Amino acid sequence: MSDATRSDRAQRLLAASARSEVPPFMVMDVMAAADRIEAEGGHVIHMEVGQPWAPAPRSALAAAHRALDEARIDYTSALGIPSLRARIARHYRDTYGCAVDPARIVVTTGSSGAFILSFLALFEPGDRVAVTVPGYPPYRHILNALGCEVVPIETHSDTRHALTGEMLLAAHRKAPLKGVLIASPANPTGTMMTRAALSELIAVAESEGIRFISDEIYHGLDYAFPAVTAAELSANAVVINSFSKYFCMTGWRVGWMVVPDTLVRPIERLQQNLAISVPTLSQIAAEAAFDGAAEMEAVKHGYEENRRILIEGLPRAGLTDFLPADGAFYLYADVSRFTSDSYQFTKQLLAEAHVAATPGTDFDPHRGKDFVRFSYARSADDMREAVSRISKWLAGKSAQR
Repeated sequence: MSDATRSDRAQRLLAASARSEVPPFMVMDVMAAADRIEAEGGHVIHMEVGQPWAPAPRSALAAAHRALDEARIDYTSALGIPSLRARIARHYRDTYGCAVDPARIVVTTGSSGAFILSFLALFEPGDRVAVTVPGYPPYRHILNALGCEVVPIETHSDTRHALTGEMLLAAHRKAPLKGVLIASPANPTGTMMTRAALSELIAVAESEGIRFISDEIYHGLDYAFPAVTAAELSANAVVINSFSKYFCMTGWRVGWMVVPDTLVRPIERLQQNLAISVPTLSQIAAEAAFDGAAEMEAVKHGYEENRRILIEGLPRAGLTDFLPADGAFYLYADVSRFTSDSYQFTKQLLAEAHVAATPGTDFDPHRGKDFVRFSYARSADDMREAVSRISKWLAGKSAQR
């Protein structure tokens, strides 16, 4: 066998599958580039990643320390520690006045694990699943990797970038949908859906036999009005949440789902095989995190101040067009006045002003070239410095024209 033949055979053996050819999650690439600047001594203002600046609640950290000192860290039930599932159910009662059976709660490896479990449990390869754009990129990427057909539905300012029942029906009539996924508060827009709007959307989906998934990872971070959970409105909806955002526990990788009774056992089987169980230490800390609500509310008030700083400061810098951000900790800003390529815009902003932001093409492959997402999950001082740096940088760009 010739060397050329051996090399060709080796390349075929090592070739990645087609399903692995998903686009990168650009925000992680931006974060890596920012890290390189900091490694060389630069000071970057991080507005690229949805990472809370505050640590996990003290109650969660204390519980984790006790567990390490006093107990073995063993496997748990695939569905999660029973006391954590019960505590999450109590959270629904206390926060939303909504009765949820702990038996319907599944603890997951962050919301990311919940997306994989829900997509595997609900859809077959080739099923058409609707998502809104702009929207969180891994929705599309995971669905594609699992062989589903993603149906992007463009949202617009006239509906405040929220999906309506009419829009869902229009997509369904073109070719039948098997599912729809929405987020409120949404990433990257910060838009929230009212109770009436969410109720109408769920009713339309269920009347057409479209399975409904509600991403509620930013619940708790609501400024315009209280967030509404789909668990209040339907026992058939799949609800996904996480301890990452409100509870500041991104790296702990622990989230949860509320699922219909009929999906509990299928998802349990999937979890048994894919993960066995969620990291035990993270589950112990997550249960205790609910005791840190006062601490987390103080963090939330900090985000509100950051939001005010950006909403008042960015227009003075020349970025005047963005949604008011009902919730979460993002502003999705129109930068078309300065560029038609948001990727190059954010690349230069990082290199020249040391402000890291995420190009809109991460969230919307087509119209996102005109938008940039700014995260305001850091300190107020960082936000003030960011406004100052962006203002000077954009002034310089304007002067060069």
